[in-house]
Amino acid sequence: MSDHPQPLAASEAPIFALLDEARRQRGLMMDRLGYGPVQSPFSVVATFGGARLRDYGSNKGGAGQPLLIISAPFKRPYIWDLLPEVSAVRRSLEAGRRVFLLEWTDPAPDTALGLQAYAEGLPGAATALILGRTGSPRVEFAGHSLGGTFAAIYATLHPDLVEALWLLDAPLAFGERVGGPLALAARRAPPEALGSDRPVPGSLVAWLSALAVPDEFLLTPLADLPASLIDPGGFAIHARVMRWTLDEFPLPFRLFADVVDLYREDSFMRGTLMVGERTTGISRLRGPVTAVLNTASRVVPPDSILAGLRAAQDVSARLLTYEGDRGTALEHVGPLVSPKAHRTLWPELFAP
Repeated sequence: MSDHPQPLAASEAPIFALLDEARRQRGLMMDRLGYGPVQSPFSVVATFGGARLRDYGSNKGGAGQPLLIISAPFKRPYIWDLLPEVSAVRRSLEAGRRVFLLEWTDPAPDTALGLQAYAEGLPGAATALILGRTGSPRVEFAGHSLGGTFAAIYATLHPDLVEALWLLDAPLAFGERVGGPLALAARRAPPEALGSDRPVPGSLVAWLSALAVPDEFLLTPLADLPASLIDPGGFAIHARVMRWTLDEFPLPFRLFADVVDLYREDSFMRGTLMVGERTTGISRLRGPVTAVLNTASRVVPPDSILAGLRAAQDVSARLLTYEGDRGTALEHVGPLVSPKAHRTLWPELFAP
């Protein structure tokens, strides 16, 4: 593969919009076959421009330390709540948390929302509402993949509002040495090559990810399928993860461009990341952090997390490891959905 891949042609973008719709229809067919998610009850307590806030309540009748889950962009957030037996939302409720989730909504065609909105503005609006509803002085934050990156950025900007940070396979350093194959995907997708400021189709992001890590996104699901067929529980998870992979929505162009720049410039690690009018970096992280290293996946190299935490010298960090399991289809989401993770990792996450 060339070190200097050709940029995407602007004319290709409409093709991916059509692919989005085709994948959406395949997902609806899987729903009709009974492979949709089985989610916990929740209420939508606020709608913002670009997001809405879910409240799952608490096992303690509304009490409990508030926990805000920041979902990753361009895929639906029910990967956190796929089935009752492998639901990160349910494990959090059982650990005594008052669980909220920030769910991104489909962007308007002319939206200009970027990293500032996703990593500060919208999480900040959700945090203010949560503090008002619960009376708590601070909120715990949890995020997987880029959702964890957004949570970490917010925590560097507003450390006084963050009780603790839970990062599950969430990248912190993005340099060529530690950023892994997705750093190549960023070089393959210079935003100016798309020639538009309209939302970027979700299937385009999925295609770029598959180009960068084909073994994870193309080969691993095929290898996991026969292993899951001999285990009814494993197949139930596998099928729903595959259904989730089809449930994409567009990214705001500004956010797409900002994330590409984040990978290219490694500005969060360098301490030069501009979020609105403010500059921040991982060295400003404070408070306790629990980070899950996923040795079974290449999407987020463990070095990306370790290098980031080393740069955050004043933070108290606890490291846990997920080593893979069958039935997950994509090991990148294994910490959220694998039976092994829910038997061993999640009890340890919330251990005193």
